[in-house]
Amino acid sequence: MKWNKTIPHLILAIVLSGQAWAVEQNNEKALAIVTESKQRDAGWVDASAEMTMTLFDKNGNSVSRELRTMMLEVADDGDKSLTIFDTPHDVKGTVFLNISRVLEPDQQWIYMPALGRIKRIASRNKSGPFLGSEFAYEDVGSFEIGKYDYRYVELEDFQGKPNHVIEYIPKYENSGYTKLKVWLDTKHLRQSKVEYYDRKDSLLKTLLLSDYTLYENRYWRANTKTMVNVQNKNKTILATNKLSFGVDFDPATFHRSGMKHQK
Repeated sequence: MKWNKTIPHLILAIVLSGQAWAVEQNNEKALAIVTESKQRDAGWVDASAEMTMTLFDKNGNSVSRELRTMMLEVADDGDKSLTIFDTPHDVKGTVFLNISRVLEPDQQWIYMPALGRIKRIASRNKSGPFLGSEFAYEDVGSFEIGKYDYRYVELEDFQGKPNHVIEYIPKYENSGYTKLKVWLDTKHLRQSKVEYYDRKDSLLKTLLLSDYTLYENRYWRANTKTMVNVQNKNKTILATNKLSFGVDFDPATFHRSGMKHQK
């Protein structure tokens, strides 16, 4: 029997085609889960929060900051938020405005009373630390589906509950991350844990989300967010002390022209 040299190539093509189909199916599964999670959280319109941010260095020394955040949901685009720091003295009066975008970099400005001017955060600087914390500027904007590609990794138990594990691959070129690895509990599709990988694809930091509360009989919010930098051993805990919906903000609140006049 004469061996047909085309057969190995045909087998290889079939194998590769099957692998490509499996990858596509995984990607579609991941996108469907993330989309469902986003849709479950839609419709909150606006909210305000009073929070405490505590920064810990690798030796356990800490400093706490009190802040207020106002948030506005924007249909078919990124959401808006305005954050005002009240204490301690070195950050008192600092105002941060974030206007999230989907395919473009978020628009971000910061006002520091000591400088007396409003400064725009450049796209290339969004991977930098947010006011010395372990959160980066790109971490504090709203989550928008179009900012990432997705890959389903596995179903895994986390803290006794089944979680979807999905990789989020940033589309924006100035991101400080190659990927985010996200755990979503299968019941509520809430984030349980996020791993952030740096530009060398090494684990940089881990975010744990806990103390979830159901608001308005619909919206789950994690009252405690703990960001641990595994490389420098620093940690930041962001705790929500009070959260209110239906605040009915004036849209003009979320404009850089008013940042200097916030109290």
